[in-house]
Amino acid sequence: MSDQSNEAVVRAYARALGSGDQAELGRLRHAQWTSEWPQSGERVRGHANAVALDGAYPGGRPAVQPDRVVGSEDRWVMTPLYALQRIVGNGDEWWADGTIAYPDGTVWRLAMLIELRDGQILRETTYFAEPFDAPSWRAPFVERFKT
Repeated sequence: MSDQSNEAVVRAYARALGSGDQAELGRLRHAQWTSEWPQSGERVRGHANAVALDGAYPGGRPAVQPDRVVGSEDRWVMTPLYALQRIVGNGDEWWADGTIAYPDGTVWRLAMLIELRDGQILRETTYFAEPFDAPSWRAPFVERFKT
């Protein structure tokens, strides 16, 4: 069990995901850690499989860089994550969104639910989405922003 707040654990995890620091990811992951990708129906079980998967990625590991982390301390609870841009949550459940740059040059959006147990990352559920051009008919009704 970690002596850090869950917010500190999630922030450290985001930094480790961004830098590819496998030792730190292993330290922060619970012994029963899994990462689920509902869109493809895949689950990575255990830190060793995550390390092996990163090492086997065609063209090298995707580039991830934490950009912005926003969250709340877990002071309201009873018990003690690619390019993350925002993390929000408290207690044992946190959300992150951001981008992931693949070796082929594509950049996709991601949303990740991060669940903790005993002060460690227990489960990630990640959704990936390819960017698309906004339809021109919406232009009079929306503001454009840089992603």
